[in-house]
Amino acid sequence: MTVANKNIVDAYSGLFEGLDVVTKSKIVKNLSDSIKRSESNRDGEEFFKAFGAFESEKSTEEIISDIKSSRKFRKKDLNF
Repeated sequence: MTVANKNIVDAYSGLFEGLDVVTKSKIVKNLSDSIKRSESNRDGEEFFKAFGAFESEKSTEEIISDIKSSRKFRKKDLNF
C-alpha cells in the first residue's frame, strides 16, 4: 500500500467512526461488491465480451455497400 493510499484509508476510517452499524454494514457490502467486480474485470472479461457483439443477417459486402451509400458529402467550400 502506498503512502497516499494509507492516508486515504485513514481519512475515510475517521469519517466512518460516527456512523451507525447499519450504515457501516452497507458500506462494507458495497466495498465487497466493488472488489468482486474488480477481480472479475482483472482478466479483461468485460473487455473481450465486447468483441463480436455486432450481429447481422447481411453479408459483409451488403454492409459495406450500405455504409458507402449512406455517406453524404458537402460541396460547400469552407472559408478560413
